[in-house]
Amino acid sequence: MTPSLLFDLGGIDLDSILYDVAAIERVNPHRGNMRLLDGIVWAKPEAGNAVAYHDVRSDAFWVEGHIPGRPLMPGVLMIEVAAQTASFYSLLILETAEFMGFVAADDIKFRGQVEPGNRLYILAHLIELRRRRSICKCQGLVDGRIVFEGTITGMPM
Repeated sequence: MTPSLLFDLGGIDLDSILYDVAAIERVNPHRGNMRLLDGIVWAKPEAGNAVAYHDVRSDAFWVEGHIPGRPLMPGVLMIEVAAQTASFYSLLILETAEFMGFVAADDIKFRGQVEPGNRLYILAHLIELRRRRSICKCQGLVDGRIVFEGTITGMPM
């Protein structure tokens, strides 16, 4: 059975940019090939929800070697995009931590493929945010289809 979305995307302009790369880099430390978060399109802190994206580029470092002739984005990188989304969103709300350490990924399920040229949207729903822990349920979508889901736990530092 296909899971339902974490929250309704109706009324959300997925082409808008609320936070661009420069704003993301002021919060998250990732740079170079490991900065996978390309934009935040929507955030509703009072509901604990955010939508971000990663544009999957044909020149990404993994393309040549991860299934030659049929490049597929590694699942671990999908999880990393979700972790960077959860980190950005949690740090934005906390305002007291400088870094969010990634400590767990639970209940991960992959449901589809992500290829160069795709825009991978991340839906993040904050379940818990404390001084020492952040837990977000996340889903990845491509063309409106859920391609993965899981729970990301981070530790503010």
